[in-house]
Amino acid sequence: MRILVTGGAGFIGSALVRHLIRNSGDELLVLDALTYAGTLTALAPVAADPRYRFVRADVRDGAAVAGAIRDFRPDIITHLAAESHVDRSIDGPAAFIDTNVTGTFTLLEAACAYWRGLPLPARAIFRFHHISTDEVFGSLGETGRFTEATAYDPRSPYSASKAASDHLVSAWGHTYGLPVIVTNCSNNYGPYHFPEKMIPLMIVKALAGETLPVYGRGENVRDWLFVEDHVRALQAVFERGTPGRRYNIGGDAERRNIDVVRTLCALLDRLHPRADGASYAAQIGFVADRPGHDRRYAIDATRIRTELGWTPQESFESGLEKTVRWYLANEPWWRPILSERATDQRRGLAGSLSPIFNAL
Repeated sequence: MRILVTGGAGFIGSALVRHLIRNSGDELLVLDALTYAGTLTALAPVAADPRYRFVRADVRDGAAVAGAIRDFRPDIITHLAAESHVDRSIDGPAAFIDTNVTGTFTLLEAACAYWRGLPLPARAIFRFHHISTDEVFGSLGETGRFTEATAYDPRSPYSASKAASDHLVSAWGHTYGLPVIVTNCSNNYGPYHFPEKMIPLMIVKALAGETLPVYGRGENVRDWLFVEDHVRALQAVFERGTPGRRYNIGGDAERRNIDVVRTLCALLDRLHPRADGASYAAQIGFVADRPGHDRRYAIDATRIRTELGWTPQESFESGLEKTVRWYLANEPWWRPILSERATDQRRGLAGSLSPIFNAL
């Protein structure tokens, strides 16, 4: 098939591109604006493959998007282009509304016009696959999991913008008949993750001998999903999923944030011991929590498991060890990003930085 991947130079998008080039005969066009979180170095392993192409364009640019679709003539559009960092959305929500809402609308308009012009056999094959987040569902209590029927209850500018884009995609399916599929995933982690996100940030700060900043008391719970498992799920969805259907994708690996950081420290103690022999856990400290920090996320992935036969191949422990080993072996990838993009700046408190307290 011919697959257009928006946001294909980002973390999940680049993982999907690398996976498809390695494991399919598909032709891929990556469309990415190369903002702060997108880098062509994440696509370097496949850059020389003749089935891979790249176009630098913003999903908000209607002419550029329509031109890329017209020239490439995709069978599948997988839409991953988005602003995705909660703390950044608190400090500057406008960019999230602009990219995630307006950008999705612009892409839907171009995709719908293209789809309507296809001959009937090609129209039957075409899919518009929108990749979203479990954060649109809000915050859970001590029990329960998000299902595809869970009501939306976003709590941050980021999750609100993704909820809006989900609703737009659904509306284009219902109103115009566009064959759309929406997936909502839990927290991803793995190689090539932009180092302002929690797991890679903790790794690089640990290696630098810096304090490992944990929000609040580290009690917030997330369901962690290894990125390679996620992209296998995405492939299953756009190849075999039912148009108009939603699919939740989760790793069935709930962990408190503090437990994630302690597990990382234990892995680093084993794989890259500190020169002084102390544990990296000695670097853990707590910082003031972000506003509106959701307490707990957990995904019920029963539908994708039963209907499409997908299951994660990595446990949290095996995926985390692969991630730590990758960062230890690939400092030439992440070191320039740290130097160029100021990823260690505390965000999410509208410029107010609270000191670290109660170091462990």
